Amino acid sequence: MCVAYPGRVIEIKNNIAKVDFNGNLVDVRTGLVDVKIGEYLLVHAGCAIEAMSEKKAMDIMEIFSGLEDAF
Repeated sequence: MCVAYPGRVIEIKNNIAKVDFNGNLVDVRTGLVDVKIGEYLLVHAGCAIEAMSEKKAMDIMEIFSGLEDAF
């Protein structure tokens, strides 16, 4: 099972996006999804698997935060 946490795209060059995951910058391949700067991505094995709105990303982050508080 894979659990993905959203990260925000801050730069895109040649199908590689620099994505910010709470201050950790990660290079992500974007060949499978249409990506724009400022959008949020779910990533698996270094590849973007879904682009999403800020609202959806914040909802997911809130769920993770609740899980952290519960444990």
